[in-house]
Amino acid sequence: MSSIDCSRTLSISNHRVFSSDLNEHNTVFGGKILSTIDDNSSIPASRVARIETVTASIDQVNFILPFKLQDSMCTESYVSGVGSRSIEVFTKIIGEHLKTGERFLGLTCFSTFVVIDKNIELPSIHPDNPEAEYVCQGYKKRQDERMKKLLTQEKFNENISLDFPW
Repeated sequence: MSSIDCSRTLSISNHRVFSSDLNEHNTVFGGKILSTIDDNSSIPASRVARIETVTASIDQVNFILPFKLQDSMCTESYVSGVGSRSIEVFTKIIGEHLKTGERFLGLTCFSTFVVIDKNIELPSIHPDNPEAEYVCQGYKKRQDERMKKLLTQEKFNENISLDFPW
């Protein structure tokens, strides 16, 4: 089986916060941030799989500090774990107050992508810097927790009505 360095999967995008990005609290709307996460994190997943992947979940979204007008948002995503058909991607968004140069950690999260092709053999991931080593070491535990949640979710879904309420 082949291996790929985390740094070879890295995707970076930058965005300046404008008034059209803001909610009623004058911070970036959470839905815009989730869209940014999904867009950026899909690239590392594709760099590992090299075939079509689909988003299975966006987990552990931690909104740490808000992004405001005149901030920039630097979104960095890289693969943090690989299963037989799943790919976990870690994303962080670093904010910068453009008038002062102060940088801050605004968000972290994990996303899971799956490959459609059941016959593919995905490469393993190799952490190649201190942050990636720390993030990747928790992959197995996060994967086990996701599997437990998936089973619970399947049972939950069986009890959700599809009847028209009107």
